[in-house]
Amino acid sequence: MLTTIVFDADETLIDLRPAVTGGLVAVLEAMRRLSPAAADVSLADLESDWAAVFGGSMAAPVTEIRRAALARSLSRVGLDAHLDDIAALFFARRFALTRPFPDVLPALAVLRQRWTLGFATNGNSRAERCGLAGEFAFELYAHENGLPKKPAPEFYAAVVEAAGVSASRVLYVGDSLDHDVVAAQRAGLRAVWLNRLGLPCPADVSPDGQVSTVAELPDLLAGMVDMADVADEFSADHSRVP
Repeated sequence: MLTTIVFDADETLIDLRPAVTGGLVAVLEAMRRLSPAAADVSLADLESDWAAVFGGSMAAPVTEIRRAALARSLSRVGLDAHLDDIAALFFARRFALTRPFPDVLPALAVLRQRWTLGFATNGNSRAERCGLAGEFAFELYAHENGLPKKPAPEFYAAVVEAAGVSASRVLYVGDSLDHDVVAAQRAGLRAVWLNRLGLPCPADVSPDGQVSTVAELPDLLAGMVDMADVADEFSADHSRVP
């Protein structure tokens, strides 16, 4: 029986894209104040710098990847010496703009009545800085205390340990099929795919459930529990000796 629901952060509970875009806009404005050459730099250039760095540094802490991307952006116009100030500006703006999706807080309030809730992420979206303070019984962040990023099995082992129950009693909810569904199931957890974009699910992946918003989770989970109860009752009936 499920007892614990654990959530991914970015693009699952947290609407990250507007916050990151806002941070990059602030960076671009600062670059243009510092150097006339930055007039030729676009927001798309800054976004491409993240993509260029991320591909070779996926296992690194997100903060380090972002600093490396910003360093690449600044080097376009000879502003390398301003990295610390520009990084501080980006992160201040990014977190000031970071909020959960509108469906999240009401759904968490409903879910909390029945299940223990957890928060476990690869990123740097700390709950208290993203409008989610006090929402979870436990929080886990990759790279704290040596915890590797998803999809490492050690990440999910830490989730199970924090939950204090067996892996089969934990359900992970996230937007990434590879990291949040396949990896979680491989570690013995159950997994729900939060598919906000309505993408097709590949035939070789079988989430335990799929929703388009967190608001759909209470009904989905209630149905999963009811089906488990029926299965247990059927098994018990057929195990009796006549």
